[in-house]
Amino acid sequence: MSSPSWRCTAGTGLLLALVAFAQCISTLDYNIVYVALPEIGRAVGFDAQNLQWVVSAYAVAFGGFLLLGGRAADLLGHRRMFTTALILYGLSSLAGGLASAPGLLVAARAVQGLGGALLLPATLSLITTTYTEGAQRNRALAVWSGGGAVGLALGSLLGGILTNYFGWEAVFYVNVPLALGAAAAAFAVIPADAPRERGRSFDLTGALTATIGITALVYAVVQGPEAGWGSAETVIAFLGGVLFIGLFLLIEARTEHPLMPLSLFRNRSLVAAMGVAFVFMGTFGAQYYFFTVYLQNVRGFGAMATGLAFIPSALVAMVGTKLSEKLLGMAGPRTTIVTGLLVGAAGMAVLALAMSPTGGYPALLPGVVLLSLGQGLAWTAMFAAATSGVDARHQGIASAVASTTQQIGSAVGLAALIAIANSGVHTGIGPDLLPGLRAAGFTAAALTLLGVGIALTLRSPASTPAAPGVNTTTQQKEPIHSA
Repeated sequence: MSSPSWRCTAGTGLLLALVAFAQCISTLDYNIVYVALPEIGRAVGFDAQNLQWVVSAYAVAFGGFLLLGGRAADLLGHRRMFTTALILYGLSSLAGGLASAPGLLVAARAVQGLGGALLLPATLSLITTTYTEGAQRNRALAVWSGGGAVGLALGSLLGGILTNYFGWEAVFYVNVPLALGAAAAAFAVIPADAPRERGRSFDLTGALTATIGITALVYAVVQGPEAGWGSAETVIAFLGGVLFIGLFLLIEARTEHPLMPLSLFRNRSLVAAMGVAFVFMGTFGAQYYFFTVYLQNVRGFGAMATGLAFIPSALVAMVGTKLSEKLLGMAGPRTTIVTGLLVGAAGMAVLALAMSPTGGYPALLPGVVLLSLGQGLAWTAMFAAATSGVDARHQGIASAVASTTQQIGSAVGLAALIAIANSGVHTGIGPDLLPGLRAAGFTAAALTLLGVGIALTLRSPASTPAAPGVNTTTQQKEPIHSA
């Protein structure tokens, strides 16, 4: 007979493997789509500016529905939302592969974004409510982040292979068995959700105003470079977003059971993590897009060669997540995040300098290594900071709040950097793209320093008191749940 402690360890180990696999699926799709973008544009009929909507549709829906997904995880149950999200993700991937027009593909990507918005808070909540804050949680977050890095490595390679031999549709079809298989496994691995707690309402009004407001705001930022920042479409979307977000905050301040308890913002660690996440995704997150454009549209790499070129980036990011776990234990989130952002900023600048019309791939590697190492260091530490000192009942919404700013940052950063890269460019291919690509890289490196300034506001581990309105004692003493 196995001892209870062994069963507990085995159960939580399987749970961690499953949530890391779910993160792997999510990031695999992210990198697969980047590698396949040029082929998608040609085959489905996107123009150079509209092609970003294959990426941005996911970001808009993801950012818009994250708060809803976070609260749903807290109230409806982590396993329920985990499985629902994966099923939705799998079915929308199938729809993406079957799409024959730009509008249909963008719609499928938006539904994928909804699935991702439900999945991420549920996944992080499973980690933060299973592993106690400190070394155990840092290790679990590092494994989760490592799963994401594995997905990036597999995504780059699979994106090249599938696009080259089976067409762009295959990069969507591959997600279907993976997502549905993980959903089925969840029923055997993740403990059943407890009955819903009485007296905690869903705050439907808050959910609707937050979703409409954030979606409209992200849409305005993404659409601005194409439609024009002064166009009626952009202005209406922006003002509507601000209005609904204002209504949301007013509702949250007055309702008895808010979707997003405003007391969360007394947690200094969470607020700083939100700012860092915004800057991180607006700078680091855009680099995959520009690296793909450089390799394929300037250097003439095919899908297969581009996929292979991404592998060092993903492997180094995996190393970064492991180093992040160790540095978190020794120095805490502040030092780890600052180190990651500074290393990554240096990588962006070095990579931009290395881009040339004739230079070989080895010349790009120093920048790629620094960028990816910084990414791995900062990613794990951001979420360690975001979940620090948060009551177990609010882990889903806290993760969602940090992730919402991350997705808004991704949309804002990509739109702004694309506008910089395309400024004065009259062709979508060839060496004429280089000045814009370099300018986007240097701009991203400079903006990363804003994240460093925000991260410096985090307290050192030795002086971090309990934030008002949150409960750290309960989490630190809470035992690991048995599966």
